[in-house]
Amino acid sequence: MIETFGGDRRFPDALAAVARVEFDYGDEGEGVDFEPYSAFDSAEETTDWLRHWTGNHALDGGDYRVFGQDGTGGLAAIWCVRPGQPLAEQPVVFMGSEGERGVVAGNLSDFLWVLADGFGPMEAALYVEREARPDAGLAELAGRFATTPRRGAREIVGEAQAEFAGFSAGLDALCR
Repeated sequence: MIETFGGDRRFPDALAAVARVEFDYGDEGEGVDFEPYSAFDSAEETTDWLRHWTGNHALDGGDYRVFGQDGTGGLAAIWCVRPGQPLAEQPVVFMGSEGERGVVAGNLSDFLWVLADGFGPMEAALYVEREARPDAGLAELAGRFATTPRRGAREIVGEAQAEFAGFSAGLDALCR
């Protein structure tokens, strides 16, 4: 039986493997600014953050599974928007500390290939046109866990942003 997202907060093995990776933001700020978590934020933490981020205190964060952040506190999350689909088939999004936001990948598998191409969630959502910096270790990790073929970050992000073109406007509608 395939588990659907519903209240599922089980941390995927692929994200647990990513959490063991140390991302290097060096290279004069041109690295990957990503601090992965070893578990999802609690539903309460996610709701509290989303309410403050949007200014709408009537929201709940049930559609998001936060699994990492950048150095400024922007969050990477699985966005549970595909009814009946497991967490691994939901898109990955970024919501920055200053209101920036964007779709990073159409599913967890593609997100692993984005990381392997040298982009963290913030870089993919906001700066996908920068030069790719493939990482052999992350490519090996993606090869172990990904169910989609390897593609470049630009292609993955472009496809996901086209599929979920209403993500940003949807968040704007929630803001007060």
